[in-house]
Amino acid sequence: MTDADFDLDQRAWGLAEAADAAVESVTVDVLDAERGRDDVVVLDIRDIREVWIEGSIPDVEHAPRGMVEFWADPETTYYKDFFHPENRYVLYCNEGGRSALAAERLEAMGYPDVAHLEGGFTAWQDADKPTVDVPQKDYAGR
Repeated sequence: MTDADFDLDQRAWGLAEAADAAVESVTVDVLDAERGRDDVVVLDIRDIREVWIEGSIPDVEHAPRGMVEFWADPETTYYKDFFHPENRYVLYCNEGGRSALAAERLEAMGYPDVAHLEGGFTAWQDADKPTVDVPQKDYAGR
């Protein structure tokens, strides 16, 4: 708890719960079965530091939560070519809050087949599914 003495119209977890109710959620087993399909793009939307520390699900794309909308929009200079409305997208974060919010935004943008992983990367790890280490890049030369 904080010492902040103010109230908000909406709270972060309340927004995440509403997004979760509005988008498709998939279980760990469903994602594990879908992730090998050619039309499925699994997006790790965690901060890159989380990915470096905790690892990732194998063979996924990384799109940090703060950039998802910009990377998904071909009219921005940030666009990444792994985004296309013909694909299915399954997003995950650490526990499922951020991925629900991001999935809701992708649907609002016009991506018709979007879901998020119930319980996030934590649920994936708890189910003893495969993970890979993601080495930290050295940015000293930039």
